[in-house]
Order: sequence, then C-alpha cells, then structure tokens
Amino acid sequence: MQDQENQASPNPDEELASAQPSTPAEPAAQGTPSLEEQLAATEAKLAEMHEAFLRAKAEGDNIRRRAQEDVAKAHKFAVESFAEAMVPVKDSLEMALKVEAPTIESMKEGVEMTLKQLNAAFERNRLIEVVPAAGDKLDPNKHQAVAMVPAEQEANTVVAVLQKGYMIADRLLRPAIVTAAQPK
Repeated sequence: MQDQENQASPNPDEELASAQPSTPAEPAAQGTPSLEEQLAATEAKLAEMHEAFLRAKAEGDNIRRRAQEDVAKAHKFAVESFAEAMVPVKDSLEMALKVEAPTIESMKEGVEMTLKQLNAAFERNRLIEVVPAAGDKLDPNKHQAVAMVPAEQEANTVVAVLQKGYMIADRLLRPAIVTAAQPK
C-alpha cells in the first residue's frame, strides 16, 4: 500500500518543475543594440559633430574677416568726421580772402566767426585745449616746461603759458608749453 501511496503522491519538487513550461534560453540583453548598430550610431553622431564643428569654424573665420575689414575701414576713414567739421572752416577762410575791400571790423568779425566754427569742430571731435592757469602744479603728462624762472609762487608751478596744449579724448596730442617757477 505504501507503494501505491508513493506513486499517487509524487515528489513535490518534481511537481513544481513539471508545472513550469520549459522555454528556450533567451539572450540576456535583448533590449540593447548590437555592436554593429552601436558603431553605426556612433559614426552618425561623429559625422554630425564634425559638420557642426566645420560650420562653427567657418562662422568664426567669417566673423574674424568682417572684424578685420571693419578695422581697416575705421583706419581708412578715421579722420572723416574731423574733415567734415573742418570743411566749413576752410570755406569761411576762402570767402574772407575773396572780399575785395575788407575793413578791419569785417576782417575781425570774420576771423571771430571762423574761430567759433573751429572751436565747434574741435568740441565735436573731442579735441580739448590744455591751458593751465598760473600757479597750477606742473604736470609732466600735460605740460612741457621750457624754462624755470624766478617767481613769487611755489616751485614747480606754472608761471606762464607760452602755447596751448591739446588732447584728443584722454590722449595727449601736444603738451602745453609753459614756464615754471624755479625753487627758491
């Protein structure tokens, strides 16, 4: 009887194994692409990046070339604004010379008007006069002392201005020519 019971109740482990269907072995990485697919994708990405690099390089070269052209034009036409401001001054001087019977008063008035035009042209182009006052400290960056003279003021100060100086913006064009007080 025991034999019949043993046959009727099979081993539980065998029962579990028989309940699961047998399936063929699946590749472990079915969701990942093959090496050939990865290589093709990488080569496509490389070609895309190379194209982007070439475009960026060409754009950089174009920007550099345009900047060089702009600098060349700026150098070529740097005095254009100043020249435009000076043309009316020249016209005024030429008109003054055409007057057949000038009087002292008309000549003086014409010179004053021409000087106003010249000053306006200087202002528009940031050409600034350097005219130190008597007693100002001598500034070697803006003044040139041509003589040291005895004076009743502190040493190394301006006594007299012999010629105005000029600056363009912050750059010295010509220093003011001055005499300075010598040490006592």
